[in-house]
This record gives sequence, structure tokens and C-alpha cells, in this order.
Amino acid sequence: MTLKIPFSQLPGRHERHFRRKIQNSLFPRPVEQYGDSDLLEAQRLDHGELVQFISHLHGLVTRAVSLPPNVPSEQILSLKEDLDMAYETSSGLADDQSGNHSAIRELTVVIMKTVRSGADGDRLAESELEAEEQARAAHYALLEYPIVADLLRPDTLIGADELAATLLGETPEALAAALSLFDAVQLSELVSESRMLLNGRAGTETAQDRLAQMEDYLMEAGGSSVN
Repeated sequence: MTLKIPFSQLPGRHERHFRRKIQNSLFPRPVEQYGDSDLLEAQRLDHGELVQFISHLHGLVTRAVSLPPNVPSEQILSLKEDLDMAYETSSGLADDQSGNHSAIRELTVVIMKTVRSGADGDRLAESELEAEEQARAAHYALLEYPIVADLLRPDTLIGADELAATLLGETPEALAAALSLFDAVQLSELVSESRMLLNGRAGTETAQDRLAQMEDYLMEAGGSSVN
């Protein structure tokens, strides 16, 4: 079907999921019939989430710059957690989020300096903060792939019965990032579901490659890939 409305170059989660399902028989509910109105609705929802997030981020910035001296540690930690969540949310939004990411990173650095000053001289606390910052950097790296943000959202659009089909359509790099979110038991179930989904299907060479990647990842994670 021909669309007059172009796809977004940097879509949000609604348009991403809409596009995943277009005439994709691996999905339990593929999008077979669609038109400009369907795409526009997905883009409208993505724009609404972006506007809402920008307002939320402005609120976080206001909280950060308004912190009084000797603020209770509970307030600092709460703000830090909210900034981490904001980074995760922004990673799944439409348009270029590099500016918002930079702003959140800068605020987090300021917050962490305050936290570190309170742990000055406490080697255990300093070690824990260092480990936390390394974990945050690794998490930020995973969020470079929108599929990770899509999966982590509490209100994810990816249904449980759509997970295998969704991951089978990702690039190798994005799939590797997404698989790191699952434990060995979940990976084993995902591999089994993917095998059943692809069993006997023609024209699924790329998806078969992604399945092989899942199986390799499962073996490295200590799981079983026995048929």
C-alpha cells in the first residue's frame, strides 16, 4: 500500500511498532491494511509523548538548580533516580534526543559530585558509587538502541506474544543489546518461541540468522539450546 505521508527518520515507539508489524506475518496481529491516517495517528502519539517529556525534563532541571545547600540526601537520591529514568524514557522518543541526553548527563554529573562529597573518605561508599557510575554508563550504551528503551518501558507496546517476532526483526547489534536484558530462563523461552514461529516458514533467512544469534547468546549465558 502506498503512503502519501512519509515515515519519520527518527520515529518514536508508536511509529516503530506500527512499522514492525506492516505485512509482517511473524506477528500474531500484523498490519495488513493501513493508510496515511494510521501512520499519522502513530506519529501524533509519539509527538504527544515528546511534548510531555520535555515538560517533565524542564521540571527536573528546575529541581536540580533549585537544590538548597545541605539538602537532605533523600532528595538528592530521588532526583538522581528520576534523571536516570528520564534518560531511559527519552531514548525511546521521536526525533534527535542527543540534546536531552547531554542535559541529563550534565545534571547527573552535578548530582553525583554532591553524592560523592558526602561519601568522602568512606572507601566502601566510594567504591559503590564508582560501580554505580560504570553500570550507568553501560546502561546508557544499551539505550543507544531504541528496542532497549521500548522493552524497558512499563507500558511497552510490545506484547508478550509479539516479543519473538519483534526481536527477530532487529539488526544484529540491536538484538545483542536487547538480549542482555533477559536471564537464561527467559532466553531459553525466547529461543523456543522463535523456533516455533519460524518452523517451516519460507523467506525468513534474516530472521533465521537472528535466531542463530539468540541460540549462541543463550549458550554463552549458560542456557540450553536443545531442540
